[in-house]
Amino acid sequence: QVRLVESGGGLVQAGGSLRLSCTASVSIFSIRNMGWHRQAPGKQRELVASINSIGRTNYSDPVKGRFTISRDNAKKALYLQMNSLKPEDTAVYYCNTISGLWDWGQGTQVTVSS
Repeated sequence: QVRLVESGGGLVQAGGSLRLSCTASVSIFSIRNMGWHRQAPGKQRELVASINSIGRTNYSDPVKGRFTISRDNAKKALYLQMNSLKPEDTAVYYCNTISGLWDWGQGTQVTVSS
């Protein structure tokens, strides 16, 4: 059973920054295309950033230019640097494969005040 643990969320003012971290308990982490997903209240979960096994990244339009995804395969870790945060970024953030293949972790709450 794969265990994903997210951390790093919190309350921040608009324009601020946060860095999210995720660790995975699976040895095949390094070959998986990974992503950060988020779910805002009353909305469906959405993929906001992804990174493939060799570091190629992709971002959804709302976060492009503000968020940066990275990974450390040796540590089985995934990161999301979030800058210039906006109130609409408020959500619970989760890491998983791009398709959400593994069991979802508890996520980490990000709240951006205006």
